[in-house]
Amino acid sequence: MSNTLGVPTPDQATYMLRAASEDAGRTYKRRLLDLLDLRPGHTVLDVGCGPGTDLPALAERVGASGRVIGVDQDPTMLATARERTAAVDTVEIREADAHALPVAPGTVDRAKIDRVLMHVRSPADVLAQLHTATRPGALVGLVEPDWDTLAVDSEDLETSRAFTRYTTERVVRHATVGRGLARLAVQAGFRIETTITSAPLFTDFAHGDHTLGLGRNMQQAIAEGHIDRTRGEAWFAGLAHGPFHASFTLVMVVCSPP
Repeated sequence: MSNTLGVPTPDQATYMLRAASEDAGRTYKRRLLDLLDLRPGHTVLDVGCGPGTDLPALAERVGASGRVIGVDQDPTMLATARERTAAVDTVEIREADAHALPVAPGTVDRAKIDRVLMHVRSPADVLAQLHTATRPGALVGLVEPDWDTLAVDSEDLETSRAFTRYTTERVVRHATVGRGLARLAVQAGFRIETTITSAPLFTDFAHGDHTLGLGRNMQQAIAEGHIDRTRGEAWFAGLAHGPFHASFTLVMVVCSPP
């Protein structure tokens, strides 16, 4: 299926797996796992595990004596996660909402929530759930973009800015949650251990379009009357010619319950 800009609409599981496999995805995910200091025997909770992108790597680090619990509310995502981890005995897949985590209080040694808070109903409530689920001294990794910082190079700077505004105001539920991660974590009762920002850079148009949804979201902005059709289509067509540059700020916070 594709829209009038000729951009195919991927299924969500395929999209997430491909995004994680690209350079920007691999780099920050590896750094997050290193900062979480995963050790054999740990119980790890992956909130919003999606198609199980990170579950095998988590299981490898905690070993045969550890346990990895992947939680998601999307049955299609969970079916893919179960297929990808069928041979890994230490991985459990549980269907649940992030606002009602299916784990006993104080039983989790490590937890991560990666690009999920921007979509949930209440980031604060999810972080409160994580605080309840984790043991004293546990480590929790949070990763979220700040879509207000999305920068797409174009000679038509006004349309690039309009696209970023549309993404922030209409596409993503909590588009600036990345910049508020430390504040939200402290309000939930965590102590901040580490805060890191990075700026994933896309210089390949196809990868940038796929990961950032340039064509899909521009088509939506045009359909809703936020961006003029002629101007929006010319903007998108122009991105494919010549050097391509797009970036945004990604915020990573590692925190711990006292």
